[in-house]
This record gives sequence, structure tokens and C-alpha cells, in this order.
Amino acid sequence: PSSTLLYIVFYLKPHEIMKSAINFHLDSTVMRGAIFNVAVAFLMVSTGTINTLAAKWADLNTAGGSNPTAEHYYDHPFFQAATMFMGEALCFVAFKIWFFYRIVQKKDLSSFGDQKFNPFIWAIPAMCDLIATSIMYVGLTWTYAASFQMLRGSVIIFTGLLSVAFLGHKLSIHHWVGMVIVIVGLVVVGIGDYVSFDGSSSDLDKNTVLAGDLLIVLAQIITAVQMTVEEKIMKRYKIQPLQGVGWEGIFGFSTLTVLLIPMYFIPWHLPASSDFWQERTSFEDTIDAFHQWGYSAQVLVASLGLVFSIAFFNFAGLTVTSMMNATTRMVLDTLRSIIIWVISLAVGWQKFEPLQPVGYVILFVGIWIYYDLIIMPAIRWMVAKFGLKKYFAKGSSSEKERLLGQPDYLINNDKEDKEASS
Repeated sequence: PSSTLLYIVFYLKPHEIMKSAINFHLDSTVMRGAIFNVAVAFLMVSTGTINTLAAKWADLNTAGGSNPTAEHYYDHPFFQAATMFMGEALCFVAFKIWFFYRIVQKKDLSSFGDQKFNPFIWAIPAMCDLIATSIMYVGLTWTYAASFQMLRGSVIIFTGLLSVAFLGHKLSIHHWVGMVIVIVGLVVVGIGDYVSFDGSSSDLDKNTVLAGDLLIVLAQIITAVQMTVEEKIMKRYKIQPLQGVGWEGIFGFSTLTVLLIPMYFIPWHLPASSDFWQERTSFEDTIDAFHQWGYSAQVLVASLGLVFSIAFFNFAGLTVTSMMNATTRMVLDTLRSIIIWVISLAVGWQKFEPLQPVGYVILFVGIWIYYDLIIMPAIRWMVAKFGLKKYFAKGSSSEKERLLGQPDYLINNDKEDKEASS
């Protein structure tokens, strides 16, 4: 027995075996976490890309309907907005499943905040979301999918200004520089869309494409109001983002479903879109939309893709923010924009125009400067490297941590990072 014990101690070295086992467990835990993060990031980029492309794909499809029965474009922006809100409402279902799972497992529920709140507090941001989304989908029917995605980045201008006026935030130098660069990028993108239009892929004209771009930018003003109200709600009630998105989806879907009824009887249609094919002019013909769903599998698949992709996109986006950080989410959103542009070129939805990528790059640079990504950290590194710190005023730590233009619940501080990792 003694010789056996000596053999185990000196030759098998159980303490090293145990250490190796612990390290292997830790390494595999870290590996699983890394794989999960990559999977969620991929889910966010893929579903976000599908969401925009599915909406545009539906717009470009023709199918028979009820008004008229002959094939015509699937031009139903307000009905599309309703399907989008249906997808957001699915987030509420996911939240409830998660919440009750935690109850059954008898786990800590403090992270869910105070559940005793009036859900109608979400009515105002939901209405802002409804108006902004409807306007954006009208704009999407008139312009390119890539421009639709890129121009949504203009929200940082209006969110930044509103956060100063109503939330007491302070904008640093890099915020103002980023906003100015984004404005330049918006102008270049608009000019690029106007110049690149050849009329071969649609029945619209150059002015309509430019109007679509302007509508998307206009919608970002309302989106900025929505974000500002959301931040005040989240600060006061500490509500889970997934729950907030779900409530907005419920209010938006129910409200827009009711509004679709009078829209059907309004004898007027948006200019430059569908007056050329409607037999009976209707502001939004929901019955015709359902008929087209039944007539064309492509329209149906695109519409269902819109519903489920927005649900998974919201889930993945919020998970990326909580498990990693909001800056990672912004970088992934930039990647999504590039993929949408490349696919739009590949399938022939738009032709290549040199001004467009120039505008996109300017927008990216402006957004990355605003959110303190890559460019500003590189400048700070150079300042520290070459001993130039004394020439620059130091900003407050709160300003460095804050990502203005995103609600505070999308911002990770050290405490939130620890909670997420636990």
C-alpha cells in the first residue's frame, strides 16, 4: 500500500491532474461562453439583415389580389408595420416564459425590476414607434434597402439633441464631431441615390427615391423622441428591455390593427406609389394584402420572415448588449448595413454608384466617432503614447461610459457586466 501511495503521489501527481481538470473545466466554460456570444452575434446580424431585406423583397414582388385581381406590387407599408409590431409582441411572450421559468426554478427575480407598474406608460413610446415605423416603411417602398438601413443612423443626431434638452446629458466634443460627420454622410448618400437611379427596377422616379430618403430621416426624429421617453421609463421602473419591447409591440399592433379599418375606406393613396394600379383607391387596402399573401408564396414568406426576424433580432440585440456591451451591438449593426448593401447590389436591387459607398463610409465614421468606437480610442492611445495628454482636457468618467443616443438600459457598467457574467 505504501509503495502504491508513493507511486500515485510522485508519478501520477494527483494535484496536477486535479489542476488540469479544473483548468479544462474553466477553459471549456469560457469556450462555451465564447461560442454562445458568437452565436448570438451571428443571430443578431443575420436576423437584422433578413428583416430589412424581407420587407424590401415583399415590396418588389407582384401578386394577384382583390384590388385589382391582376398582378400588382405588394405596396402595403402600414400593413407591413402591423406585422412588424406582431413580431415585437412575440418578445413579450418570450419574456413571460423567461420570467415564469425563473419563478419555477426559485431564482432571484430582482433583475426583473418592479413588475407592479401601469403598462399604459408604454403607450407614448409605442405610438412614436408606430408613426416612425409606418413612415420608414413608406420610405422603404420608395428607396433602396441599403439606404434605408444606413439613413437610420441619423437617429443619433436627434437623440443627442433631445438627450441634452430633456435628460440633462452633456455632449462631449466627439459627440458633436460625430453628428456633423453623420450629417455630411446623409447628404452624400442622398445625392448618391439620386444620381444612381436609372428607373429600370421600379415605376418610381428620382424625386420619389429622394423623398423616400427624406422620409426615413424624418422618421428618426420621432424615433429619437421614442428613445428619450423609453429612457425615462427605464430609469424609473427598471423594466427589462425585452418586456418593454413586448409591451410596445402589443400597443403598436392593437392600435394599428384598429387604424387599418378606417384606412381601408379613405379614398386617397400616397402619391407616386400605387394609384396607377388600384381600381378602387384606398389609403391602405388590408384585404388586398391578405389576398396577395394567399396568391404568392414569395410575398407570404417575406412577410412571415419580417415577423419572426424582428422578434429574434430584438432578442439577440438585447442579449448582445447584456452579455457583451452596447458598443459591440453598434459594430454589429454597422456590419449588418454593409451586408444589406452588398446583397442589394448582388441581386440587382440597385446599381453601383461611387458616391454611395463614400456616403456609407462617412456615415460609419460619424457613427463610430459619436459612439466612441475605434477612432477616438486610437486618438487617445496616440495622445498617451506621445505624451500629449497635457494639451487635452479630461472628460468625466460618466461621459466616457455613457453612449448617448442609446437608452441607459442599453449601457453596461461594471456592475451590469458582473451580473451578466454571473
